[in-house]
Amino acid sequence: MTQWPDRMLFGGDYNPEQWPSSVWDEDVQLMQRAGVTTATVGVFSWGRLEPEPGHYDFGWLDDVLDRLHAGGVQVLLATATASPPAWLGRLDPGSQPVTADGVRLGFGSRQSYSPSSATYRTHALRLVTELALRYGRHPAVVAWHVNNEYGCHVPSSYDEESAQAFRTWLTARYGTVAELNRAWGTAFWSQTYQGFDQVDPPRAAPTFLNPTQQLDWARFSSDALLALHRAEVQVLRELTPELPVTTNFMGFFKHADYWAWAPHVDVVSDDAYPDPADPDAYVRLAASRDLMRSLRGGQPWLLMEQAPSAVNWRPLNAPKPAGLHRVHSLQAVARGADGVLHFQWRQSAAGAEKFHSALVPHAGPDTRVYAEACALGGELAQLSGQVAGTRVPARVAVLFDWESWWAVEQEATPTTVDYVATVLDWYAPFLRRGASVDLVHPSSDLSGYGLVVAPATHVLSQEDLTRLDAYVRDGGHLVVTYLSGILDRDLHVWLGGYLGPLRASLGLRITELAAAATPLTLAGGLPGAASTWQDVVEVAGPDVEVVATFADGHAAGGPAVTRHPYGAGVAWYVATAPEAAVLDELAGRWLAEAGVEALLTAPVAGVEAVRRGDRLFVLNHTGASVQVPLVGGAVQLAPYEVLVREA
Repeated sequence: MTQWPDRMLFGGDYNPEQWPSSVWDEDVQLMQRAGVTTATVGVFSWGRLEPEPGHYDFGWLDDVLDRLHAGGVQVLLATATASPPAWLGRLDPGSQPVTADGVRLGFGSRQSYSPSSATYRTHALRLVTELALRYGRHPAVVAWHVNNEYGCHVPSSYDEESAQAFRTWLTARYGTVAELNRAWGTAFWSQTYQGFDQVDPPRAAPTFLNPTQQLDWARFSSDALLALHRAEVQVLRELTPELPVTTNFMGFFKHADYWAWAPHVDVVSDDAYPDPADPDAYVRLAASRDLMRSLRGGQPWLLMEQAPSAVNWRPLNAPKPAGLHRVHSLQAVARGADGVLHFQWRQSAAGAEKFHSALVPHAGPDTRVYAEACALGGELAQLSGQVAGTRVPARVAVLFDWESWWAVEQEATPTTVDYVATVLDWYAPFLRRGASVDLVHPSSDLSGYGLVVAPATHVLSQEDLTRLDAYVRDGGHLVVTYLSGILDRDLHVWLGGYLGPLRASLGLRITELAAAATPLTLAGGLPGAASTWQDVVEVAGPDVEVVATFADGHAAGGPAVTRHPYGAGVAWYVATAPEAAVLDELAGRWLAEAGVEALLTAPVAGVEAVRRGDRLFVLNHTGASVQVPLVGGAVQLAPYEVLVREA
């Protein structure tokens, strides 16, 4: 593989097949004016490239790539497999996806294929081969964009071909049906299987489905999509080994475990569409940037898609006010992105996304949106030499685990939980203090972090728990929250008070899990409000400090927040979800105790401060002027202003 471009990329999806060739020259001229370096080409062009099975039309793409190259625009060439043409479903109706209720979805949208369809895979790989042979050495092409947003609309299919693939996957995972029965706990409700041939996907059923069957289906479905990606990558590696490959992730996307996916791209790419009408959207956005950076150990990543203004798919599609798009773009750069791309270059005149904003709007280049694009292109060119290739140091880690996500949001659990929202609640206090965070898998090496937070990490293996215990014993500072360490990776309960080996680290056990009908009140050394959840905690020794208690609820009088010196470190347990003010106070205490630097002297909402390389980024996501209490001296930021200076 050649080196990924060492400059800041700027541009977006370019879909010339939507326009007559008379527009193409203007496109290149406008790209040059805006400072566009990079265009993603061909994402949804399979039907144009292969109008009939085995008959290809590459002439138009030859022309487009030549024009872009002559204009100094490099290309991320898509493999075009994200949206099969009409003829594929006619050729094999079984290649179309099927819902859990048994409904086969038809043609007329996109992603109209079952991930386990052999017909789809055969034709997709044939197209990828033809593209690689023809364009692998075209001077405009600098990387491959594989498929597009895997699983966005069809994360799994319940057809019989997928069912057989699931059985094959289960056989490889468990070896024997006896082991599957043990893992799935099939003695409950008379679910015991006599052979793998009896196992089906978790289709629509009378009531609650087997929890571990559902978890394995989620694992399988992520793996089935990944297998498609890897099959395309294998072709590209064989035919064009000098070109890097990527595919666009979707931030906190439930249906693909990106920890498993990240080793199979050369650069992590992400699509991000925050709601301009949501004043708290910047929190999820910041965390998703940190996740993308963390997936490959801090390597710079690429913002593949964002909207310069409004999208088209929300009930209310608010535009971005002047300046907000710049803030979103520079937030990505501050948190490790080496490129800022968009969907899309020119706003469509027809089709389902015609009201989705673009760098060149319907009204043309004489518009605010295009003018902002030109300014952003110039600013990114200036920043390129300062930050491209540099990293974001972080000494706080927040555990993020897809299997915990899949498990804790199942039915028949203690309470309804939004896993990502819960993680963000525990991430936000560090964001408000300007303390950079890596999101890490529970199996990660934690030795480089001063502080580790495990929010609602519902599923933890014996090895995971032992690793966290060792982290504290070796001098780390660990914060564990409610709904963590409840189940192992077969979704069997950790008996004896939950938490497994962490009971010793925390100096406690949990005797009951209790949802409450009304908000709770904290008392003791940390008064404040908390959410409608509490654990009944039994402290195990005199060295456990009860920092706060419950003033009311089922666990009234019992510990709500505890601190336990353990080995050379400290382990905290929080048995509820405190309000933001309480979390801000706790986060300040945790950072100070762990010796982790924060960039702000006090928490501030709507603002973030991030150090990348030798540059400090201070960003105001609000429409109001705000004073930012930086360590070393406060600064005043105007609405939607970004300050970039030497750290």
